[in-house]
Amino acid sequence: MAEVAPAPPPVAAPAKAAKKKASKPKKSGPSVGELIVKTVAASKERGGVSAAALKKALAAGGYDVDKNKARVRTAIKSLLTKGTLVHTKGTGASGSFKMGSKQRCSSTRCLLTAAS
Repeated sequence: MAEVAPAPPPVAAPAKAAKKKASKPKKSGPSVGELIVKTVAASKERGGVSAAALKKALAAGGYDVDKNKARVRTAIKSLLTKGTLVHTKGTGASGSFKMGSKQRCSSTRCLLTAAS
């Protein structure tokens, strides 16, 4: 019986370098939340602005509402939880909204702080 030398362990192939994804440039312009705050603040309606009217105003301003429905809904919900917007009717991201009590002032400074 001839003894056979054990085979050397296979040499591990060098790990491939991970490909870096090209990051997309960040869009310029105001965020959806800022646009919503500006629209509601500019409204003179006593009962607030309805969600449908808000979407129409965003579309008139050049924002693609149909493509970004979820983004508009989440922006409205986050503004409601922060207290920037207050419900006058409805629940969730539907109904009518007006500015929260701590955001009520007509100066530009208040509008800018409300948006950020």
